[in-house]
Amino acid sequence: MEGVTGWVLAGGKSSRMGCDKALLDFAGRPLLRHALELASSVIADVRIVGDPVKYAAFGAVIADVYSERGPLGGIHAALVNSGTHLNLILATDLPFLEPRFLRYLIAAAQATDALVTVPRIGSYFEPLCAVYHKRFGELVEAALSKGKNKVDALFAETPTRTITEEEIVNAAFGPAMFRNLNSPDDLRQAQQQLP
Repeated sequence: MEGVTGWVLAGGKSSRMGCDKALLDFAGRPLLRHALELASSVIADVRIVGDPVKYAAFGAVIADVYSERGPLGGIHAALVNSGTHLNLILATDLPFLEPRFLRYLIAAAQATDALVTVPRIGSYFEPLCAVYHKRFGELVEAALSKGKNKVDALFAETPTRTITEEEIVNAAFGPAMFRNLNSPDDLRQAQQQLP
């Protein structure tokens, strides 16, 4: 899809997992490789936000400007380094996402003036499977400079296109695709569900 940059967030402490999630083997390849292949199936330009030394073998990497600030720091780094208005942000640990849904998400973002297009399952946003307009970076910068790190807290401050669970189901997608892998148990269960 033209005019969109893809960003996979590979940083994070992975404290519940006990090791770097991005490098964990899932279905025969590292989770980071899986996320990059997923994003590359719908977008030509896909990059990594994380430690350039650690992840350089996987592709183009940029480091956080605000380090140790969680996902919001990664989103900020992506947006300030982006050359496109629209930016798909993906977490490393969402192996059940479907390319078809990413196309749906990007199309929804292209059809709105909102600065954020984000799925919501029940009352929970999925900010690490969302499309952000480059201009959202200004809000992120302001929040980070004040010591605020919560991504979804900013959605109330800006035009946001929410893709509700009802819309997701009506479009023939399953909410379970947003299941992420936070612990060794999550990883084991996910691997058992592989075909």
